[in-house]
Amino acid sequence: MVTGSSSKIIPACSGPLDRRSFMRVGLSGFASLGLPALFRMRAQAAALASPGAKGDRTAVIMVWQPGGCSHLDTYDPKPEIGSEYRGPFKTIATSVPGTRITELLPLQARIADKFTILRSMHQTAAGHPAGSMQMLSGDPDTRDKPKPRYPDWMSIAASIRTREGGRDNPLPNYIGVSGPTEYNGPAYVGAAYAPFSISGDPSRPDFEVPNIGLSNAGEAVRLSDRVALRKSLDTMERGFDTLGELGALDQFESQAVMLLTNPRTRDAFDLSKEDAATRDRYGRNRWGQQLLLARRLVEAGVEILTSSLSGPLCGRVGNWDDHAVNHNVFDALRFRAGAYDQAVSALIEDVYARGLDKRVLVVVTGEFGRTPKIEFSPSTGGGDGSAPSGTTQPGRDHWPRAFSNIWAGGGIQTGGVIGATDKRGEDVVERGCTADDFLATIYQHLGIDSASETINDLNGRPTRIVQNGRTIPELTRRA
Repeated sequence: MVTGSSSKIIPACSGPLDRRSFMRVGLSGFASLGLPALFRMRAQAAALASPGAKGDRTAVIMVWQPGGCSHLDTYDPKPEIGSEYRGPFKTIATSVPGTRITELLPLQARIADKFTILRSMHQTAAGHPAGSMQMLSGDPDTRDKPKPRYPDWMSIAASIRTREGGRDNPLPNYIGVSGPTEYNGPAYVGAAYAPFSISGDPSRPDFEVPNIGLSNAGEAVRLSDRVALRKSLDTMERGFDTLGELGALDQFESQAVMLLTNPRTRDAFDLSKEDAATRDRYGRNRWGQQLLLARRLVEAGVEILTSSLSGPLCGRVGNWDDHAVNHNVFDALRFRAGAYDQAVSALIEDVYARGLDKRVLVVVTGEFGRTPKIEFSPSTGGGDGSAPSGTTQPGRDHWPRAFSNIWAGGGIQTGGVIGATDKRGEDVVERGCTADDFLATIYQHLGIDSASETINDLNGRPTRIVQNGRTIPELTRRA
């Protein structure tokens, strides 16, 4: 990000209470809060206000592959290259003539006309932190840092949508359903624009989201009574309130109560509302139910939704980081392919079947690809996708110079392939797309002009939300 000039400036936010802490306070009674506590809660208003319930407001679901997916073994296969590079998987035809992908993804192959493959992504950071920060925030630094310097696109978009207003939806406008939590965050935009995070496993029969919708009508009445009491006690002179803190509190309070008491909130998170066949189609596992919940939430009006495909379904080390010391890259891909293929294909199919395809953009990506040349090293531990410790096995290392992602919905022209890599998949040779292009394209779908929009950094300087990116025309909404 670079400093620029624009008439559109989003003020930096002061530090709020975290969402869960607020809910605990709210349930114990607003009347007990002192003025300093009320002021501190002001910044949280925006996150819970959830502006925008209009049917034409666009939304994004980003499915994140932490660790980086092998492009050669999925969406950019190179069956003619030598055994030093080529994996064991065959390619299969898709529903798009001339486009072939790995045999590991037959369900996605059948619906390839509903998504576009971008084979020419590249960025410059080889480490997970820096690579993720490039993709999620546009930070050009190639050095790994323990925490982000710039806010991620999700927090920026949430803050801009909040400023625009116009929603009466009780749901937050940015939710992470086991979303990415490493190497990203709101940074200087402020914690009020962090996601409403759901960390549980939606496939478990006892899954529920805490602090969403009071199930007991009596609790809802008592909470409303406490709010009324707090307001009746608030007889102080408001002339000193030069920053509008108390007005913001009023909005915050009403939205927080709505989140707790509106039955729509509980229903949106309730997967039991889905029929058994639909739940089966996504897969009765964590990834499948995460993406089903993501679809339910954007359908209910959430505008920014992230979901990370990590954990035990990835294999021994819980991510896509398929070094030989972690995984046998090919065994790991076999292990996770079924759940991944089923969940992603079901999500894309549903977006079209339910009439969400013009409004909701689905993006599936990681921070980079994997080395085209296969490396061999001893395993550091046995488990799913990995041979016993000490066994020499194949792996692929980090590769930011070329990788693939897929895009669906969003009113885009689907069924195509954008860009190309060389015969070994090492470098982009056609239509190279950067992390900034990736971000500009997502912002454009959300109606945000990344060429002019700025935010204030910690020093109050207006800072462009994207440095040098241009939208990718094929991935933008058709008129």
